[in-house]
Amino acid sequence: MKIKCIIIEDEKLAAEKLSGFIEKITVLELVSTFNDGISAINFLKSNTVDLIFLDIEMKDFNGIQFLKTLQVKPAVIITSAYEKYAIAGYEFSVVDYLLKPYTLERFLQSVDKAINLKELKEKAKNYELIASQSNEYIFIKSENRIEKIELDDILFIEGMKDYLRIHTKSRKVMTLQSFSGLLQYLPENNFIRVHNSYLVSINKIENIERNRIKIGDTLIPISDKYKDSFFSSIKA
Repeated sequence: MKIKCIIIEDEKLAAEKLSGFIEKITVLELVSTFNDGISAINFLKSNTVDLIFLDIEMKDFNGIQFLKTLQVKPAVIITSAYEKYAIAGYEFSVVDYLLKPYTLERFLQSVDKAINLKELKEKAKNYELIASQSNEYIFIKSENRIEKIELDDILFIEGMKDYLRIHTKSRKVMTLQSFSGLLQYLPENNFIRVHNSYLVSINKIENIERNRIKIGDTLIPISDKYKDSFFSSIKA
């Protein structure tokens, strides 16, 4: 079950940026977006969410007023262009205070804090924090860190029970994730499954012999299950 969230933001561009970031995160599900706090309060009277992304300075009814009237208290991440509200926000036990303009990496850190809340861990247990941007790199959670991995650096990915080991040109990164979950963030024209335990970067293949792929010093088997789709994809 994903973490359901809403956005309360009266600036259209800011709301669109935030929505775009949320769409990149496997564990988050954006339920609705509001440009004022009153509409959000009316929505929450009959709907339940787990996480709120809340702007502070809004016309007529600001974010602090919203927090004061909030009866059921989901996790809240404040998004604001002004530092002066930070102390007031933390008085309401908000998860984090995102100062605009913020990066995807900073946004991920806030989401990670929310996921680590005890009441949200159960909902997030089948997901791992992962995000992609512009088909150039991905962010993944590895232990207690958020790692940035350039897609062009990936050689192959190895499945190890509940974990994936991402082999790059310079390092190996472990993450709690499934192949299917990761594949949706990789360009399909360059990354392909060749075995239950392996996914390879096509442009890193050096040669193929006897149903084995050579990438660097590693020989990767091609299983019968994936043989036809693999050879079709490389037109061999």
